[in-house]
Amino acid sequence: MTRTLITGSADGLGQLVAQELVAQGHEVVLHARNEQRARDALQAVPGAAAALVGDLASIDETKDLARQANESGRFDVVVHNAAVGYQEARIETVDGLEHVFAINALVPYLLTALIDRPDRLIYLSSGMHLGGELMLDDLQWVRRRWRGAQAYSDSKLHDVLLTFAVARLWPDVQSNAVDPGWVPTKMGGRGAPGDLGQAHPTQVWLATGADTGSGGYYYHRRSHRTHPVASDREAQDGFLEACASLTGVRL
Repeated sequence: MTRTLITGSADGLGQLVAQELVAQGHEVVLHARNEQRARDALQAVPGAAAALVGDLASIDETKDLARQANESGRFDVVVHNAAVGYQEARIETVDGLEHVFAINALVPYLLTALIDRPDRLIYLSSGMHLGGELMLDDLQWVRRRWRGAQAYSDSKLHDVLLTFAVARLWPDVQSNAVDPGWVPTKMGGRGAPGDLGQAHPTQVWLATGADTGSGGYYYHRRSHRTHPVASDREAQDGFLEACASLTGVRL
């Protein structure tokens, strides 16, 4: 039996992963941004052990989420599922950060750095990362004209950079990324063409399967191509340094 934390598991793919892991007899801890959503999450996933609370649009609350996670006991698996989508306007968080980057990319970095090291880390990316750009000098979209889809694509490229960097730097941890496909969730929209039933089994497999390896990027349990920059060590290190500068926390 594994003990797994899933961020952003009050609905959508995170909830589906949680339900499947509970059904298989694993211990699952949920996460939601506020108390009401945490209660809703526990109702939607009967058998979940607990639900932690933290608004990921706040660095302080994200740090507190990591504290809650560590105080609850060590996790075997952490699934970095929480994200916002590609149709967002440019808004800033309470910390003055562009919120797509902050939630989709900076939060996984910060939680990875602060939560006691698990055996397995799973990061949700997207096929849209292939159109992403690594703009370390403008992560906040200050110089560039805002494009929500591009900001999302960039953030999902950041997630793959983080995945591969962790796999390189932490050889004792299985660190992998997943493209769940474009599926009809709240984020994906009702018109999304993908099969929702195929969007979460890869995460479950990576959380529980025997010897799934590390440093992979998967779509429907098959290894898939990634943006060339994701495997560039200099790019990985540059991204980690940028995140450390913004948060004051080093991986």
